[in-house]
Amino acid sequence: MEWEHLFDDLEGQLAAEWESERAALDAESERLRISKLTLHDRLRTMNARGARVVLELVGGECWDAALRVIGADWVGVSAGGDPRLRIAPLNAIESVGVDHGSLLASLASDAPDSGLRGRMTVGFVLRDLARRRVPVTVGRRSGDPQHGTIDRAGADHLDLALHDASEARRMRSVRGFRSIPFSALSWVRLEDASGVL
Repeated sequence: MEWEHLFDDLEGQLAAEWESERAALDAESERLRISKLTLHDRLRTMNARGARVVLELVGGECWDAALRVIGADWVGVSAGGDPRLRIAPLNAIESVGVDHGSLLASLASDAPDSGLRGRMTVGFVLRDLARRRVPVTVGRRSGDPQHGTIDRAGADHLDLALHDASEARRMRSVRGFRSIPFSALSWVRLEDASGVL
């Protein structure tokens, strides 16, 4: 009879040790999975779940924003009740504010694939805006925003023809040109996106 209790006790101890070891392995596995998540992955999950975010950008701007699209190295948002699309390179984002539930949900391992849009780089998007002659406002990391039309976008910079936001890009309305490195961009706002999205 005592032997039976001894073996039951040993079985219970062994099962508890195995359960403890499995829990430790599961926890380590989860820490490893989370260590591989990028901000891009988490924003993609937040976007799929319709989360609102507060974006703090380099240069001190802060937007209460609705995520609309996530690219390879940028996010597209509508901010502060303004329906115009704003494109912010990921390297211009200093922090993302979100409620605790959305923050935890963004850790999910089931981030949806965003397809072709998810592979578009900021350079690709800016080249398309140049091709379509879309008027934009460019926010830089330092300095005032500049209005104009992107004439061309290279591998790491864009050429902006400066003109008033209310005017179309015509030679008589252009008052100057700027070459702006992508690394200096804080955001790009599409002033007229009809036919673009």
